[in-house]
Amino acid sequence: MTRRSVTDQYPEAQPELPPRSRGVIALLEENCTVCMLCARECPDWCIYIDSHKETLPAAEPNARARTRNVLDRFAIDFSLCMYCGICIEVCPFDALFWSPEFEYAETDIHELTHEREKLREWMWTVPAPPALDPSAEEPKEIAAARKAADKLAAAETAAAAQAAAAEASADATPPPGEEPAP
Repeated sequence: MTRRSVTDQYPEAQPELPPRSRGVIALLEENCTVCMLCARECPDWCIYIDSHKETLPAAEPNARARTRNVLDRFAIDFSLCMYCGICIEVCPFDALFWSPEFEYAETDIHELTHEREKLREWMWTVPAPPALDPSAEEPKEIAAARKAADKLAAAETAAAAQAAAAEASADATPPPGEEPAP
């Protein structure tokens, strides 16, 4: 209140954005399985996905060939998008992320439909997730997995010790027909 306000001159001075600010939606193609959940749940119907099925040969003899969906087109029309984030929340494979990129204005509204190549470029601007709180309680799933791994490691150690003891006792007993050494 006692200082004068200063306006940042935008193109010359970039704004300081919050760490997890919403800009555009970025796509990690490797994680996309073309399940279409994002397109179905989008209230604006601004996500366009095209795909085809590809048959993979059998990995083993007498096995059956598998089919998988291959992504042909993934586009988002940002002139329709209301940035609600539903598509990001419903993606079960973590293929969509918020990017803080906000400079994507176009002179023609038809150019606001960005294809997967542009969405892929924005993926590299996505900030890393915040670090876990070191004083937080460990998740139950991780605790259960760690307990099972410790139990398995203890069982393997006990089996190795038992095998070593059996081998040592086998070396100590003389073959049949020989007298034990005094």
